[in-house]
Amino acid sequence: MPGTTAKSYFWRGVRDGAPFVLVVGPFGLLFGVVGTEAGLNIVEVMGFSILVIAGASQFAAVQLLSDNAPTLIVLATALAVNLRMAMYSAALVPHLGAAPLWKRALMAYFLVDQSYAVGAVKFDTEPQMTLQQKVAYYFGIVAPICPNWYLLTLVGALVGKSIPPSFALDFAIPITFLALVAPGLRTVAHVAAATTSVAVALALAFLPYNSGLLIAALAAMITGAQVELWTKGRMA
Repeated sequence: MPGTTAKSYFWRGVRDGAPFVLVVGPFGLLFGVVGTEAGLNIVEVMGFSILVIAGASQFAAVQLLSDNAPTLIVLATALAVNLRMAMYSAALVPHLGAAPLWKRALMAYFLVDQSYAVGAVKFDTEPQMTLQQKVAYYFGIVAPICPNWYLLTLVGALVGKSIPPSFALDFAIPITFLALVAPGLRTVAHVAAATTSVAVALALAFLPYNSGLLIAALAAMITGAQVELWTKGRMA
């Protein structure tokens, strides 16, 4: 609302982002455990989480490093997993693109699945929000999420080996992505892309170094784009 202060929108963002701590926490703990078990030291584990700040690609990279995969495969897989960030950025440009460069740089750093998913829905449902309100809301979303990601990664790296296997921390990974992806399947193109990615990834699961994921990601993007073009053509 035009009359609502940016500070108020920041706290709304904090409120809307806070529930994701329930899955980001175990996610961070699990990466700390996996990273140290793969032979990384504390500095290397924290460097991954602070510099890369992209859980899915971090797990993929560490797994491939553990399997002694070629460096090119590791980089290509991490890049393929993170290609969604480019699409997230393009989708948010109409809402946040007019912000000052330093703010855009910070928002780009904090662009994660949660900040995109929550922010995109809010900006679409409340188009009357001003740029200042949108920026404040965006930073509010990441305020409870990213610090907890760093902290719980450190905890996992320090005490992960003492966490009982019965805690099954790996549940956080599928739950996180189901919670983010499911609400976004709003068009035929979205559903087609998601279905294609799952089908191709399963069909090519036998390929070494999870390279089937690269093909699945490419096939999903092509399918989604083609279905969207087909849908727009029919509407026209």
